[in-house]
Amino acid sequence: MSCSRIISTIVFSTLLIACLVSPAFSEQGKFTLSSPDIPKKGQMKDAQVFSGFGCSGQNISPALAWKNLPPETKSFALMVHDPDAPTGSGWWHWVVYNIPAKVSSLPPDAGKADGSLLPQGAVQSNTDFGSQGYGGPCPPKGDKPHRYVFTIFALKVEKLQLPPNASGAMVGFVVRQNAIGKASLTGYYGRAK
Repeated sequence: MSCSRIISTIVFSTLLIACLVSPAFSEQGKFTLSSPDIPKKGQMKDAQVFSGFGCSGQNISPALAWKNLPPETKSFALMVHDPDAPTGSGWWHWVVYNIPAKVSSLPPDAGKADGSLLPQGAVQSNTDFGSQGYGGPCPPKGDKPHRYVFTIFALKVEKLQLPPNASGAMVGFVVRQNAIGKASLTGYYGRAK
């Protein structure tokens, strides 16, 4: 093997290793979801907590922003799920789809039941509370803190053709069939006995 080929192989291997282990490089261009209202690995605020079922929060959906979407994105869907709910299938807290591709954020309280703060064309489907709109955390007293997973899906279609009262599971099925990327963040909330 020639010297130039050995040097080329060493340089390539070094660059490859640097790319794989460098957090700054691997995060660059990654589809991400963030919120100023959800502390990293901390308890969600009372403003986001459900009002009902023994909880006395304000039930305000958090502000959300996403970036570095896949270039082929034609719309978004947002789904919020508690996989720790004692139901056997978790709990859908917020389901929104047909968010236009030009949108990259939602303001606080966009999950109002009337949808007045959502982008034009976006649809809120039923949650496991039995209604449309955001339903905040409200785990049983004494449970360990539950995880509230907010996931924005980049979709390859402009609109999902679903009935407005579709369940979270039905929306999730259709969303996953059309997803070309996703980004998540997790909030936590627990109640003492």
